[in-house]
Amino acid sequence: MSDLETFRAETRDWLEANCPAGVRGPMRSEADMIWGGRRAEFASEDHRLWLERMGAKGWTAPEWPKAYGGGGLSREEAKVLASELRRIKAQPALNSFGVWMLGPALLQFGTEAQKQKFLPPIVRGEIRWCQGYSEPGAGSDLASIQTRAEDRGDHWIVNGQKVWTSYADKADWIFCLVRTDPEAPKHLGISFVLFDMETPGVSTRPITLISGKSPFCETFFDNVRVEKENLVGTLNRGWDVAKALLAHERTMIGAMGEHMGGRPVGQVAADAIGVDADGRLDEPMLRARIAELETDAAAFKLALERTGDLHKAGQAHPALASMLKYYGSELNKRRHELLMAAGGIDALEWEGERSRDGAMARDWLRTKANSIEGGTSEIQLNIIAKHLLRLPGA
Repeated sequence: MSDLETFRAETRDWLEANCPAGVRGPMRSEADMIWGGRRAEFASEDHRLWLERMGAKGWTAPEWPKAYGGGGLSREEAKVLASELRRIKAQPALNSFGVWMLGPALLQFGTEAQKQKFLPPIVRGEIRWCQGYSEPGAGSDLASIQTRAEDRGDHWIVNGQKVWTSYADKADWIFCLVRTDPEAPKHLGISFVLFDMETPGVSTRPITLISGKSPFCETFFDNVRVEKENLVGTLNRGWDVAKALLAHERTMIGAMGEHMGGRPVGQVAADAIGVDADGRLDEPMLRARIAELETDAAAFKLALERTGDLHKAGQAHPALASMLKYYGSELNKRRHELLMAAGGIDALEWEGERSRDGAMARDWLRTKANSIEGGTSEIQLNIIAKHLLRLPGA
């Protein structure tokens, strides 16, 4: 066998021995999501074991170097691992802004001490992170942030406010943009810092969305001490780190269009509508729309893989992240529109045991934010027009 075939066989054996039965199959609810952290809550002992085993293997971040707790896999080996996880319908062992966003930024901009301190705990799911970017007056125009860090010698004192901070009320640490030189042009004078959410002066307040629930919070900083050893990158050049991290965030949001967890739309529709004598969904127009969605999702999956290969080779255009974020967001919204169409009036039920407390309707409403979070769709289309298509006047 080739080295890759040997790796596949070994991976399959390891997964069969170590992936608990309770984490195989679609997630039943958000409670099945594994976030880790100091206050980690697990839906079952199987979920806890799954994180522990995958984290120890380094396979929650399979392509990160082993020196920082990662799996040390090649791009090709990571694809094999992903395909074997799909084969057994394994749920994600870890959902983590640390893996998806901060980790890649630390690998690129962090000091050796920062990598050794933060990356292994991220891989093991021991630190849960949130992102301190947007502010009430700085959303799409992110460089207009006003949260200030006052120099006090060996540390800063941070004052200000962030908004739309996902899971801030559950996070252990935050990676945060602060203004360290208020006299500099707005894209300069910004620094990228890390600090513990239990630091005195940090407080959060959840924001409820139309769906009735929300991961988002307002986050307040009142004379918060931040050690200078937690500066990532160069002082006053945090915008460089922020841009690199935004590309990872947009790719992460876009990837929702590939994963689209839960039962396939066709199965949900068949249960709700029924099938004809040939076993096909007994509604031709809806059947065609579902087939179109599945075809587009398969094509998008290939686009994600190709972009990953380009990134690994150092050949990816920075604006590709905007393309993936835009298209993935639209795919996820289309999926939930089709689920609502398949469910008919019953899908609009807001609470009750039959609807799992209105999960379908609430999830559908939640997807409306996909085209806003991580940079609005309009912003992504402007980036694509200017930097990929190079349209005149863009």
